[in-house]
Amino acid sequence: MSSIPDSVISEERENSPKPRKRLFEAGQMKLLVLHFVAQNPKYSYDIIKDVAALVGGNYKPSTGTICPTINYLEEQQFITSKITTDERKRYSISSQGIEHLAAHKDAIELILSRFETRRRIQTDERYSDINQAMESLKASLRLKLQTNMSVEQIKEIADQIEQAAAKIAHL
Repeated sequence: MSSIPDSVISEERENSPKPRKRLFEAGQMKLLVLHFVAQNPKYSYDIIKDVAALVGGNYKPSTGTICPTINYLEEQQFITSKITTDERKRYSISSQGIEHLAAHKDAIELILSRFETRRRIQTDERYSDINQAMESLKASLRLKLQTNMSVEQIKEIADQIEQAAAKIAHL
């Protein structure tokens, strides 16, 4: 197996645009928005700030993401809106929304836990070595995937990643 010099990995990581990946699986943003509205009545901008704070890493959902989510939650009667004196809509959870959240409590906890871990790895100095190692692995994989790999090489890479995951789990 060929070795990729650290300088190449570092350069690839710094100079490549980060590929966009989905932060949320289907339905997760809806649950998360409902969770935040359940905490107390909110304006759409407050929801955007709450999601951004949870996710971290300079992520900020657009109004094009949040507004259709809010509209969906209103259509499902999970939230209600009231126009305030300053002509803004403030959203509150409905009894149906409370029931929906309760029915999906495990999913909400999983989402919150995942993003708390992500935020901690990105912002807590104690985890900087882990963050650096994760970025190096991603850069190495991106470089390797640009080559014509054999089926055996692909399996070997997957096996090594699985072995590393098992070792980390047993630390």
